[in-house]
Amino acid sequence: MKALVLGALVLSFLHGAPVWRAPKEAPLGKLVVLELIEEDPAQPALPRPGEEKLGPLELRGVEASRNGRGWKMTVQAMEPGNALIPAMDLGDGRKSPELRLQVLRTVPYGAPWQGFGGGQGDILPYIPFPWAWASLLLLPFVALGWALVTRWRKGAGKRVCHHARRAFAHQWPPLIANRETLDLAHTAGRDLLAAHLGEEARSWGPAEFHAAHLEVWGTWVRSLDAARFSRKEPPFPPLAELLAALEAHR
Repeated sequence: MKALVLGALVLSFLHGAPVWRAPKEAPLGKLVVLELIEEDPAQPALPRPGEEKLGPLELRGVEASRNGRGWKMTVQAMEPGNALIPAMDLGDGRKSPELRLQVLRTVPYGAPWQGFGGGQGDILPYIPFPWAWASLLLLPFVALGWALVTRWRKGAGKRVCHHARRAFAHQWPPLIANRETLDLAHTAGRDLLAAHLGEEARSWGPAEFHAAHLEVWGTWVRSLDAARFSRKEPPFPPLAELLAALEAHR
């Protein structure tokens, strides 16, 4: 009689053993859901598994099944090959069956394994920044800068002449014929001549101005020399005539 009772209990226990619902294969590094349920309605619901790792699989999350008869466990395979989940003691006399999963290799054989496991093998190879390709984005700005610099350089002569005319107009004719004002007027005039005619015009005298058909500037030189010795002949030529002669010469 005792043997019959014991046999009945064993059969009841075997009939009420939990079962796994799981795929046959698991991709390396991806999350997979395994479900451990109790299919016998006569048995109580399964207690929550207390394991922190299912064999070689990392346990990432645990939640109750919809029918409340088991548990869904989210796992992640970190090594390729055959993964064996050993039987677990659920704490109420029941044990889960063993489960085997085939973890598929997802990278070519011999390739570096990055993204799994940590450590030096988890460090991605150094990839330098593609400065050569990135510099292509600067080409429109380089072209714009080159155009602006070229235009600025082309207008440099006009700007020099403009500033020289303004400086000369401010100094000519000298209101007070003393050495300081005469020297300022002479320097401003020579700067204006150099801007229009070149640096050699700084040393021109009346003969050179006459040869260049700039007689009014020859008069300008003689008038400055006369003013230095307090003479009034020849008089200072008008500013408009001096500027007009330079513009006509250009």
